[in-house]
Amino acid sequence: MNFEEKQIESKTVYAGKIIDVEVMKVELPNGKMATRDIVRHMPAVAVLAINNENKMILMKQWRAPIDALTLEIPAGKLDDRDQGDMLGAINRELNEETRYRSGKISEISSFYTAIGFSDEYMTLYLATELEPVQNELPQDDDENLEMITVTLDQALMMVNSKEIVDQKTIMAIYYWATMK
Repeated sequence: MNFEEKQIESKTVYAGKIIDVEVMKVELPNGKMATRDIVRHMPAVAVLAINNENKMILMKQWRAPIDALTLEIPAGKLDDRDQGDMLGAINRELNEETRYRSGKISEISSFYTAIGFSDEYMTLYLATELEPVQNELPQDDDENLEMITVTLDQALMMVNSKEIVDQKTIMAIYYWATMK
């Protein structure tokens, strides 16, 4: 069976700081027409950062789309400063958000974050051998962050109690649990 949709036309209806929104007209395999709303997003990195006490670093921050305070692993989009350098982006994000740098970084997995409407592609990394940075980079002007650390057992309880609801963070916690 053929599943591929043929793009007929596409129009960017919003171009923002973090996302662009595109409305696409497609022809379905059966010949019918349909509309697809697509959020375009820069590639991103996320970091399961484990400190020397074997605790995971989480960031508290407000998320307007869900109107709630969240607990998340450090993460951010690749931008012009990174020029495609994923390892540089990871240490930049760690510096900006946690004031640490990693002595050892390894890739865990890459995935689309919301495949039904967005092309955001995120790569999850494990960062260990953390040490304080010498030169602190400025945090983003629109971010208010607070760092906490938790054990694996605490993190798993926070997922079960729905205190942690962010999918990249849940994925990182479950990965951490498989490392034992």
